[in-house]
Amino acid sequence: MKKLFSLIALVLVMSLLCSCCLAENSQKYDEMVTVRFVRSTDDTLDANFFSQYPDKTMTDNLWCDLYRDELNIDVQYDWIVKGGDEYDQKLNIAISVGDIPEFMNVTALQAKQLAEAGLIMPLEDIYEEYATEQTKEVMLETGTSPFDAVTFDGHLYALPVVGETLMIADLLWIRTDWLEKLNLPVPTTMDELVATAEAFCAADFDGNGEADTVGMAIAKDLWGQLFSMRGFFNAFDAYPGIWVEDENGQLVYGSILPGTRDALETLHEMYEKGLIDPEFGVKDGGKVAEDTTAGKCGLFFGSQWNSIYPLQSNKNLEPDGQWQAFPIVTATGNPVKAQTDVGTTSWTVVRKDVEHPEAVVKMYNLFIDKCWGPENENGVYYAPLDSESIWKLSPVTPTKPDKNLNAFLDLEAARASGDYSNVTGEAYSILVKLQAFESGTEEGFALWGWERIYGAEGAYGVLNHYKENNLTQDNMFVGAPTETMTSRMSTLQDLQDEVFVKIILGESPIEAFDQFVNDFNALGGEQITAEVNEWYASLNK
Repeated sequence: MKKLFSLIALVLVMSLLCSCCLAENSQKYDEMVTVRFVRSTDDTLDANFFSQYPDKTMTDNLWCDLYRDELNIDVQYDWIVKGGDEYDQKLNIAISVGDIPEFMNVTALQAKQLAEAGLIMPLEDIYEEYATEQTKEVMLETGTSPFDAVTFDGHLYALPVVGETLMIADLLWIRTDWLEKLNLPVPTTMDELVATAEAFCAADFDGNGEADTVGMAIAKDLWGQLFSMRGFFNAFDAYPGIWVEDENGQLVYGSILPGTRDALETLHEMYEKGLIDPEFGVKDGGKVAEDTTAGKCGLFFGSQWNSIYPLQSNKNLEPDGQWQAFPIVTATGNPVKAQTDVGTTSWTVVRKDVEHPEAVVKMYNLFIDKCWGPENENGVYYAPLDSESIWKLSPVTPTKPDKNLNAFLDLEAARASGDYSNVTGEAYSILVKLQAFESGTEEGFALWGWERIYGAEGAYGVLNHYKENNLTQDNMFVGAPTETMTSRMSTLQDLQDEVFVKIILGESPIEAFDQFVNDFNALGGEQITAEVNEWYASLNK
């Protein structure tokens, strides 16, 4: 880690001394350079871009045009799949046979496997030479952790697709129009949440006389981007998938904490009562989103952006319906801490034989500059009025950390003073959307999802509440994957998810969790825990 700090310090010094050189290196190539990526897409692109621009493709769009026009870089894809699971499967096959694409986004664990196999190149020299000062500042806004995670033997093997830490924290989304119809308060405890889910199921709001409404939406991928159950488990002081301190100051894996058992038992009870879709075990997030759009559920745990997708689609079908984000409820009586992680969950690696590896750094520079640079073009290239997911068309998407929270706070200050003249940058592009929504026009109605995030009752008000009141639980392990993690963690996570889903469905008794904890430790978890704590102890040396 000390080596990495030295590396980062050197990078900052070089950026100050060589700004003229960096500007020169950031110019376009003399001749067209082709870069080949692989990637996954999600439903928001189909809903928010391709449905409006059916003649456009993944290689014929605003971002690809920009890379061609300003950098002479032609973006091509070896393959594109729908959804993260298929991407991981296809990528893991490519890694296993050593036939990887030129550029790709991977996890920190995959980056380590690729580095150990000698399939990717170190990037510290390329990053130092070609990254602009602006890029380096953005990439370090959350500290060195995103770099630490992919630094092996003193070499940086991947570029962090930096993201926002706070944005990862789960919220509780509830149909407040249903609460009002039933004269129910907003639930603050798990018992109240279960009672609310029961009331929603019994109400038969669609009036068809069938028991086809679920109280709480849940998908087969418990930790996916859509309908994540992290927040539900956090209510029980459990933190699946991250490392937290115990009472002795040692790091423990949050998936094996006692609260995890309690959460699984409660989920099974809800399943038995019909409060959870009986088919959730075979439904992915996209399918559950369809059910939510159709008005078949009244609450779920999820992310701040869920009002844009899938809730905007539900609002379009039910204009009188209303959703709002609230803090996670408590199951223990203790203040609940929503789990977060290093906002970076993806890293860009470069195959060792690529002719122009610096191309990806130039793309990072351009993406960051267009979205958050001094020209204030965020409303064009990141989230314009007619296509809020347009930024996803770029194969590289490093985000300015805390940008969303800062935009919300700027808007809050303007709302409080009544003076919007000082709202600039991304906050201004969001303000334009909020004003369009408040205009009451048909076009403005399509921006309801943005109001639910950044309005006076928006989701970021909840996230700011978390931050101001120290109600987040960070992942305490932010180093590179340990040796045993590299070989065992993927298998252990698959085992975990299989056991958890079976317990919820009633296919396995709750005692299967106890056996899982034993198996986790015996199959590598105990050794991983020792390695994690060895790293943790080294921080204080």
